[in-house]
Amino acid sequence: MAGNSFGQLFRITTFGESHGPAIGVIIDGCPSNLEVNENFIQAELDKRKPGQSKITTQRKESDTVQFLSGVFEGKTTGTPLTLLIPNEDQRSKDYAHVKDTYRPSHADYTYQTKYGNRDYRGGGRSSARETAARVAAGAIAKLLLKTAGIEIFAHVSAVGKIEAPNLEHLPVDELVSMRESNIVRCPDPATATQMIDLIDGIRKEGDTVGGKVSCVIRNCPVGLGDPVFDKLHADLGKAMLSINAVHGFEYGSGFAGSEMRGSEHNDIIVPAPSKPGNEPLKTLTNFSGGIQGGISNGMEIFFRVAFKPVATIMQNQATVNTAGEAAEVQGKGRHDPCVVPRAVAIVEAMAALVLADHLLRDKGVRL
Repeated sequence: MAGNSFGQLFRITTFGESHGPAIGVIIDGCPSNLEVNENFIQAELDKRKPGQSKITTQRKESDTVQFLSGVFEGKTTGTPLTLLIPNEDQRSKDYAHVKDTYRPSHADYTYQTKYGNRDYRGGGRSSARETAARVAAGAIAKLLLKTAGIEIFAHVSAVGKIEAPNLEHLPVDELVSMRESNIVRCPDPATATQMIDLIDGIRKEGDTVGGKVSCVIRNCPVGLGDPVFDKLHADLGKAMLSINAVHGFEYGSGFAGSEMRGSEHNDIIVPAPSKPGNEPLKTLTNFSGGIQGGISNGMEIFFRVAFKPVATIMQNQATVNTAGEAAEVQGKGRHDPCVVPRAVAIVEAMAALVLADHLLRDKGVRL
């Protein structure tokens, strides 16, 4: 199976299955002498781990990360980092009923057809459990970006048809505090209450609901990304679309920009002060989303990620078995009624991996 690695200079390879002994990640290309804050890394994993609240899966995983290589006396050595996260609460018997049945909108049929076998226990490599390894790697990437002053903030901006007001103009520290004050990770308290009620009601019906995660990147220097195949927004798009259940990505004005005229959409550049120094030029608007010609322009980078409803529902559904015969299946076990509260950490992690990779490509590998 190919496709387990991501990035060029800051490159990660994840391994492990949902119901195996452990999952993990190898990070190659991380510069030496980066201070490794294990408490920060664990806190990032805690935002993604299952069993957080009544609106997430009740699988109980501590997601305690173990460092197997690449760190000495609290700093990276420049050699590959290996991070391991043991699986602690598998209930493989919950999946016995789908051993010979294809679940609607899962990877069961496509995986079986491509590889000739599949791990039906939670989906194996196709399970969202794999994203814990990405969050661990993304936390290392965040520590690297912090040395350059780059900040990343994601939050739940929609659940179903409930949309949150735009609060991204506030300082990141304030936004993080507001976001973490509720279980749905929406920084607007009133909207968060509506979202929680909706998710909980849908959960009780045995159904699921989708949503959106919005992300802003601040203090990104001018010049990250390349103008052809390695456009910064193209790599961000690939990163986000590689996350389980993601069905859409838009940056800047996104699809709404297609309804505008050029005279409305162009971001007018503001003349520089008489002594601009190293300050990047600014624009009056930011429909470009901080990226022009595939290259960061110094403005805030912002994008939105759309997540479909979780495919496992606690209702009877028509399907077929591996023999192609009509069958019926119903979800069992522990599953999220809405993935977006836990997906916030994954979106931030994947954004951090893209930015760290492009930062090293542009600035070199020494801290």
